[in-house]
Amino acid sequence: MSLKETINNDIKNAMLKRETQRLETLRMVKAKLLEKEVEKRVTTEGMTAEDEMQVLISSAKMRKEAIEEFDKAGRKDLADKERAELEIIQEYLPKQMSRDDIVKIVDELASNMGVEGQKDFGKLMGAAMKELRGKADGKMVQDIVKARLG
Repeated sequence: MSLKETINNDIKNAMLKRETQRLETLRMVKAKLLEKEVEKRVTTEGMTAEDEMQVLISSAKMRKEAIEEFDKAGRKDLADKERAELEIIQEYLPKQMSRDDIVKIVDELASNMGVEGQKDFGKLMGAAMKELRGKADGKMVQDIVKARLG
C-alpha cells in the first residue's frame, strides 16, 4: 500500500474516531502529496516513494522550525500544537537513527573519502545526506560533520 493510500485510510479512521488534530494534520500531508504529484505529473517523471518521503521530511522540518520560533516567542500553546502535528507526521517516517549511529556512518564515510578539513565539508555532507536521507535529522548530521572536520 502506498503512502497516499495509507494516509487516506488513516483520514477515514480519524474522522470516525473524531480525532480533529490527527485529521487536520493528515489532510495537510495529503494536500502536500497532491501538490508534489501534480508537480511530478507536469514533468512526466511520476511520483516515487522517495518523493513521498521528501514531502514528509519537509513537513516535519517545517514543524520543528515552527516549534523553535514559537518557543522563542513564548507561545507554548502554538508550540504544543506543532509538536502534536510533528508526532503524527513522524509516524509515517522511518525510525530516526541515534546520534551514535550517525557518528559511526559519518566517520566511516570520512575515512573512506579521505576528507581532511573544512574545505571538504560539502563533499562529506553531500555523501552523508545521500546515505542518511529520511533516517536522520539534517541539522544533526550537519553538526556531526562540522565536529568531525573540526
